[in-house]
Amino acid sequence: MNDFQDWARSQQQRIEARLHQLLPAPDIAPQRLHQAMRYAVLGAGKRVRPLLAFAAGELARARPERVAIAAAAVELIHAYSLAHDDMPCMDDDVLRRGKPTCHVEYDEATALLAGDALQSLAFQLLGEYRLTSDPAVQLDMVKLLAAAAGSRGMAGGQAIDLEAVGKALTVPELEFMHIHKTGALIRAAALLGARCGDGLDGKQLAQLDHYAKYIGLAFQVVDDVLDAEAPTATLGKTAGKDAQHNKPTYVSALGIAESKTFAEELRRDALAALDGFGEDALRLRQLADFIVLRKF
Repeated sequence: MNDFQDWARSQQQRIEARLHQLLPAPDIAPQRLHQAMRYAVLGAGKRVRPLLAFAAGELARARPERVAIAAAAVELIHAYSLAHDDMPCMDDDVLRRGKPTCHVEYDEATALLAGDALQSLAFQLLGEYRLTSDPAVQLDMVKLLAAAAGSRGMAGGQAIDLEAVGKALTVPELEFMHIHKTGALIRAAALLGARCGDGLDGKQLAQLDHYAKYIGLAFQVVDDVLDAEAPTATLGKTAGKDAQHNKPTYVSALGIAESKTFAEELRRDALAALDGFGEDALRLRQLADFIVLRKF
């Protein structure tokens, strides 16, 4: 596992450096907006979505510099969603990634605009850089990320989440919500990384998508468990918020022990989806272990 930690650290440093270059400089007007954008993105986070993109890129023999752009686009969408989700009109949180949330550090209007601008920048990157030798494939990549971020993906999942406060959801209802809210962007990260290369056929891309679907659900199950068990200092965000706000979670539906069992089942399903890929899928397998066994 030390080898995986070295690889993950290397990829995290790669994406951090690329994001630093791609984001507008803090001294360019409008300075406060650009500073807020950088604050929302840089310097923290597990970078799970970029790691998935890089691992899938290795599977598809993609050029790392191309994958880095796709990974950056996904991470910008993720960062924008966090900046908006933390605002008083939604989850109303004051701590994210171990520091004050964007609207607390700046103000609500600036946080809103920073999220808007990060979303726009993500799509600018997908159009500005050559990510594949086939323009039709690159257009499909733009559509893929747009769908993952929109009303049939992440934004729609957040809407369902807000409507579900105070309700007791069944496990299938939770899965439907989180396939959209969390899972859509995780699936997009893996598929975008793979589409930067040309080493996978349609059947293999479908296998990768199944893997990412299971991993996306497992990520949320583990998040729910950690929210119930881990302290704020470990999480880098306010612990226990789900229970305080009466939000339906896997823990409220299944209990902690059964939620952990479910996460392990999802990990096994994800690994099974990679059957036939051999050593080329090593990093994807290790990421499945990391996501389910993580403590933060």
